[in-house]
Amino acid sequence: MILLQVATGEGSSFPLAFTAVYVIGFIAAVTIGSIAWYNSKRPPGWEDKERPDVVPEVSEDPKV
Repeated sequence: MILLQVATGEGSSFPLAFTAVYVIGFIAAVTIGSIAWYNSKRPPGWEDKERPDVVPEVSEDPKV
C-alpha cells in the first residue's frame, strides 16, 4: 500500500511545494530586479528623481 502511494504520488505535497518555490522565486526576482533597476543609470527624464527610501545605495567603487 505504501509503495503504491509513493509510485502514484498520492498523499504528496509536491505540486504545492513546487508552486510555492516558483511563487517565492518570482517575488524575489522582481524585488532584486527592482533594486537593480533603481540603482542603475536613470532613463531619460528620470535623472533628477529621488531614489525611494527602501532602495539601498550601492557604491560604484568595486573595492567597497
